[in-house]
Amino acid sequence: MLKLSILLGLLAALADIAGGLVLVRARGIEKYLRYFVALGAGFLMATAMLEMAPESLRLSPRLGPILMMAGYCAVHLLEHTINAHFHYGEETHHHEFVTHRTGYAVLAGLSVHALFDGVAIGSGFVVSNTLGWLIFLAIFLHKAPEGFTIASVMLASGRSRRVAFYSAVALAVATLAGVLVIELAPHWLPYGLPISAGVAFYVGASDLVPEVNREPGIRMALVFFLGVAGFLLLRLMLPAL
Repeated sequence: MLKLSILLGLLAALADIAGGLVLVRARGIEKYLRYFVALGAGFLMATAMLEMAPESLRLSPRLGPILMMAGYCAVHLLEHTINAHFHYGEETHHHEFVTHRTGYAVLAGLSVHALFDGVAIGSGFVVSNTLGWLIFLAIFLHKAPEGFTIASVMLASGRSRRVAFYSAVALAVATLAGVLVIELAPHWLPYGLPISAGVAFYVGASDLVPEVNREPGIRMALVFFLGVAGFLLLRLMLPAL
């Protein structure tokens, strides 16, 4: 499964780059990214809760819950220290970023997210083909908005479009690095999967879902539930494929 996990990790990484490219080159497409945020939130929450967490507990019944909490707390700490004024998915305004260092601080925080996205994909394929595919899809759905976000932050902090684009590339590299880490050192699986599950819980529940809830009406909520339903359908179908 090494080649497959690396290939899919590369595909997820390219989605980061695509998100950055949308902001730098395209016009008008960014408004549709919110649907990916909602769809990805539902799929990611379902994957973390129904697959990643139970498998983490099976691999390490005593240490697994502690590592999941550690992953959750680590991202929470990052987002409330070096990224204290940044909220994933929000529209970025120039007046919120008064120093050039802010953009790189956000890049550092999102790089940690991206690294554990890759660890999650690699860990899933070490466990089983089904889990690997489910985690990949959960990660892939929020990758384009992630790339768009870091590019928008860089522009708002006064950086050039070129720097904004290469910041999205940096997230792509971090994602692929996470896949390689767990695939080349599979004995880290009992640690990597629970930590990445905790990260997934945080990204889903604390970053993505609040952005879904900010939208008026029921449309975004329905897209969120569509993400959950899509996960349940694929979980039923994948073992038969």
